[in-house]
Formats: sequence, structure tokens, C-alpha cells
Amino acid sequence: MAEALKRRIGPGLLTAYGIGVMVGAGISVLVGAVAGAAGLWAPLAFLLAGLVAAPSALSYAELSTRLPEAAGEAAYVAQGLGLHWLSVAVGAAIVLAGTVSAAAVLRGGAGYMVSVIDMPVAPVVVVLGAALVAVAALGVLESLALAALFTVAELLGLAMVVYAGLGAAPVPDWSAPPPVPWAGLGLAAVLAFYAFIGFEDMVNMAEEVSDPARTLPRAILLALAITTTVYAAVCIAAVRAVPAGDLAATERPLALVWERGTGGNADFLSLIAVAAALNGVLAQIVMAARVLFGLGRREPRLATFHHAHPRFGTPVKATLLVGAGVIAAALALPIASLAGVTSVVLLTVFALVDVSLIALKRRAPDAPFRVAGWVPWAGVATAVAALALSLGGLA
Repeated sequence: MAEALKRRIGPGLLTAYGIGVMVGAGISVLVGAVAGAAGLWAPLAFLLAGLVAAPSALSYAELSTRLPEAAGEAAYVAQGLGLHWLSVAVGAAIVLAGTVSAAAVLRGGAGYMVSVIDMPVAPVVVVLGAALVAVAALGVLESLALAALFTVAELLGLAMVVYAGLGAAPVPDWSAPPPVPWAGLGLAAVLAFYAFIGFEDMVNMAEEVSDPARTLPRAILLALAITTTVYAAVCIAAVRAVPAGDLAATERPLALVWERGTGGNADFLSLIAVAAALNGVLAQIVMAARVLFGLGRREPRLATFHHAHPRFGTPVKATLLVGAGVIAAALALPIASLAGVTSVVLLTVFALVDVSLIALKRRAPDAPFRVAGWVPWAGVATAVAALALSLGGLA
């Protein structure tokens, strides 16, 4: 068995991977929640959330060039803070968070599919999950190419929603905007922040990226910029076409925008939601398997997972374990409550990663890609603030 992954990923596929992870299935729900808090000013909330996410994204961009390893966060904490046990714990938390997140999205995608075709949910979960695991095991190029197709389907669907929203008769508030609800805008920005979680997955592909020192930071920042633009455009179209209260009251805000704008049936958006879900599941399986692969290099007890298949060039053992966990969790666990914990785990990791970069910059200022010294401090502040609000919501 080989121990090296194959470098088959270029900047285009990596950027598409990042966009797909961030856009995901959450946009269909978040637009309504953000509009409920910020009203007509909801698009501004998404722009603010993108700015809040930017410091941590920049920290990840620099760290990805300093330590281009598969278990990105674990490597950053190990080098920055010098704590082996904490680095392993961080890596294990990322694997667990990715598995739970993928399980939640797989269950949701199966739910959308059975609304279109009359089948029980459980067999659909197993079949879809097994198919995605097989793709992830066969090759990273194949996995990211399929993810890119799913991303294109998502973006086309969102473009159609934007077209419908901009073509609809505008709501009364559009011509005479109310004052900015600052408290509501702050809450909305916190909600929208979760729409940008996903850029951190990109660094775990470092050992399969061509020229990672050049490709990774550019792909991370480009994916964040494109995603912010997409979110803002979708939100502008939504609040222009549908009153914010109506958006907040429905579980299908994008379908409502389509129906108001065209008068047509929005069932096709369920198929777009399936594509988004499959994209999210595949991305999380690929990411979590790479983290487990990287942990095998650092932790002797996990060494069995630090092997790449000689033909496929993928961490097959790690992929199969993560995939089995995703399918089992989607079938058996209370996903809704576990998904809330996922955000807490990721925000804690963000804070630790930013602190690690602060320590590394003090010891070794030079790096292939450098950000200003205040950036990781801003990342710590935003991550801790969002973490406090998340814990308050779970309490």
C-alpha cells in the first residue's frame, strides 16, 4: 500500500469544491431566517457575515502554505501550540463534525428525493450514501469532478431564482426602505455566518493539490468571494420579490421567490436541493477521510489509516470508515441536535487555528503567503463571539 496521495487537483476544481461546500443545501433555509431578522436589509447581513468569516479564511490561507498537509487543522495546532494531544483531538473533532454534517445533509437530501419519487427514506439513504462513498474511494479527481457538476447544478438553480426574483413586482418596502434594524442586522449576520463554514475543508486537500503554496490561498479567497456574491444576489432577489415576513414563515423561501416571480411550479428546486445535498455529503466524506489519513501520520494508534490505495491514490480505509459512519448516523441518530453541536466544534477549531497562526508568525514571520498580523487576532475575536452566541442558542 502506498502512503502518498496523488496530486491531481488544480485551482479550478479546488475552487469549485470550496464553493460547493459553502453554498450547500443551507442557503434554501438561511435566506428565510436571515430575512426574518434583518428584513429588507438581509443582503447586507450576508455581506457582513462574509467579512466576519474573512479573517479565519485568511488565516487558513496562510497556514495552508506553511503546512500543506491533509490533516490541516491538526498540523496547525501541533506546530503552533506544540500540544500533540490537542492536535489529535482537533483532528478527531473535525472528522466527527464532518461525519455528522454529512449524515444530516444525506438525510435531508434523501427527504427531498422521496418527495419526488415514492420510496422509503432508509433505502434511499443507503443507496445514495454507498454510491457517494464508492466515488470518493475511486479517485479524488473523479470525486471533485462530480462535486463540480453538482455545484454547477446548484448555481444554475440559484441563478434561476435570482432571475425570477428580479423579474417579480417589487414589494412596497423596496421603493421606500425602512430604517436599518441594527440589532436585527447583527443577529442576521451571525445566522448568515454559518453559510460560510466550509472554506476550512479546502486545506485538507493540500496533499492532492498541484502547487499548494500557490493554489490553496487563491482558491480559498476566490471561493469565499464568489460565495458571498452568490448569497447577496439570491438575498436581494428574495427580499425584492417577497415580504420578509413571508420568507421567514416558510420552509421553502426560494420556492416562494420562484412562484412569486414566475407563477410557475417550483418542484424542480427539490431536485436542485438533492444535488446540493449530494455535493455536501461527497465533500464532507472526502474531507474527513483526508483528515483521518493525516492523523494516521501523527498518531501511531491511527497509523492504519495513513495509506493510499496504490491504484486509486485515495485513502480507501479512511473513506470506507467515514462513509459507514455517515450512513449509520443518517439512519439512526437524532441528526438535528447533533448538527447544532457541529457548529460549536468548528468555531472552537477556528479559534485554535487562529491562535496557532499567531504563535507561528511570532516564531517564523516568513511564509509563502502572508497575512497581516492583526488578521488571526480578528479571527479569534469573531470565532469566540460566534461561539458564545452558538452556546447561548444551544443552552
